[in-house]
Amino acid sequence: MPRDEGELLVDIATEALRRGPGLEVGSWCGRSTVLLGAAARAATAAGTDDGAPATVFTLDHHHGSEENQPGWEYHEPDLVDPRTGRIDTLPFLRATLVDAGLEDVVVPVVGHNTVVARHWRTPLGLLFVDGGHTDEHVGNDFDGFAPWVVPGGTLVIHDVFSDPAEGGQPPWRVHQRALASGAWRETAALGSLRALTRT
Repeated sequence: MPRDEGELLVDIATEALRRGPGLEVGSWCGRSTVLLGAAARAATAAGTDDGAPATVFTLDHHHGSEENQPGWEYHEPDLVDPRTGRIDTLPFLRATLVDAGLEDVVVPVVGHNTVVARHWRTPLGLLFVDGGHTDEHVGNDFDGFAPWVVPGGTLVIHDVFSDPAEGGQPPWRVHQRALASGAWRETAALGSLRALTRT
């Protein structure tokens, strides 16, 4: 995520996390998670609606998307667990949270999005969708968790490209579907980051 998008994410999340907890779908090794953790601290300092410290849940199965697997463009061999031969980014996420001092603010949730969504019951002030980038994955993230965003809460989608030459289309299609539903209005756009507020 480019620096300017990261700064905008922090600003948006700081305000949204005052309304309720946040959920990041797609932790990877925690770079954007640290930004959300910083936003949670700022939201707590500013005062949350319920007076409780702001919290961010971050969901990932930690085995990577298609493009992270061996032979694909974004494969990182150092993330492979030698015991299983599979990518496992959970230890890297945990180390990132320890190094950033965010273990009391960020709660890792390990599992597949559809399984977790089936049991999710927590209203959200913020939903940040940045997991798998296929139509199926982005659609499942939106369908499974967006209904839990409270009125006035915020949905942020990363890697939204209207031009196929710039990047994949699934996040853009979900962004368009959200707007067409009438339940969301766009409140910020920078680079490939889009923020929508629930009406």
